[in-house]
Amino acid sequence: MFRILHLGKYFPPFAGGIENFLADLMFAQVEQGDIVSAIVHDHQPQFSRFLAPVQAEMWHHQMVYRTPSYGRLLYAPVSPHFPFWFNRVLQIFQPQLLHLHLPNTSAFFALWLTRAKQIPWVIHWHSDVVSELNQALSIAYKFYRPFEYQLLANAHTIIATSPPYLASSTALQPWREKCQVIPLGIAQSRLPTSAPQAKHWAEQQWIKGKIRILTVGRLTYYKGHEVLIRAMAQVHDAQLFIVGSGEVRQYLENLIVALNLSHKVRLLGYCKDAELTALFATCDVFCLASLERTEAFGVVFLEAMRYGKPIVATMIPGSGVSWVIKETGLLVPLQDSSALAKILQQMIDNPKLRIRLGKAGRLRFEQVFDIKKVAEKMSSLYKQVFNS
Repeated sequence: MFRILHLGKYFPPFAGGIENFLADLMFAQVEQGDIVSAIVHDHQPQFSRFLAPVQAEMWHHQMVYRTPSYGRLLYAPVSPHFPFWFNRVLQIFQPQLLHLHLPNTSAFFALWLTRAKQIPWVIHWHSDVVSELNQALSIAYKFYRPFEYQLLANAHTIIATSPPYLASSTALQPWREKCQVIPLGIAQSRLPTSAPQAKHWAEQQWIKGKIRILTVGRLTYYKGHEVLIRAMAQVHDAQLFIVGSGEVRQYLENLIVALNLSHKVRLLGYCKDAELTALFATCDVFCLASLERTEAFGVVFLEAMRYGKPIVATMIPGSGVSWVIKETGLLVPLQDSSALAKILQQMIDNPKLRIRLGKAGRLRFEQVFDIKKVAEKMSSLYKQVFNS
């Protein structure tokens, strides 16, 4: 039995793959007998919480400390309270080990807090910070990098989420000897068989007689929604639903209108869990056309696999995406809407292909990405940390 404190960026109900993974992992660890808690940032800026006391809330029997925050700067939470909350949580919870989920600027406070430095760290490397498409982020990384380097230097073990990402990460190269690969995972129980009412709602949204293509993700610069929308202009007998919210929504709405695709492409915005589950259950194909290595893994692919859906994704050099969907989907070149359209049309026209890939995805999910298997690997890693 271990006493683990996770340090993450956000936590459900914030909609994000890493956030869902963390919640699922903590629950699986509790089932294994561990004592687990997390300190994260409140994803809803509330200035009324400026003087809020340090206290935990219960999230599905998990203790979570949500530090007040006041928006974001270059995707990093603005939370001046964090070091004080972090220090207090270390005092209250008294963890045996810190599990730091990066990238996260607030993790840097572990470098300066005495209580944090007295226990071993495991760093979960979810993604590099460097971006070829976001110049501001690349400039900011020059200031971020020295602190990141010190965190990695002081970590006992670093977890990479796939072999390709570990091999391609420049930041991790000096520390390869203390890196291990453990894939991300999700809990089947969080994605149950769709309830009849929710499934009826989803069926009412789709157009009858058309192949149903689904994509889910934040509407942001690297997710490739524009490429997918342009591909939809070239395919026949299909429709696309885009689930998610973000800063490029208005641009995508304008693009859909400009391409005269309102009859076959819909932006659904944020969907409740029951609605999203029903959309996964009723779609025919899942597609994600991400543009760069910021898409390091793609937890959402696991959700598609859980429901036995074939996948279309992009070949991102150095990303783990191609490894994740191995034998469960088809890959296309980056930023190539014509190539994407051809592959989508192949999926649309070939139901046997969809069934074969969907079954392969379901099997790969059960063998590799079930959160219980991931938690078992994490427990073995913790034992190595404590026995070294």
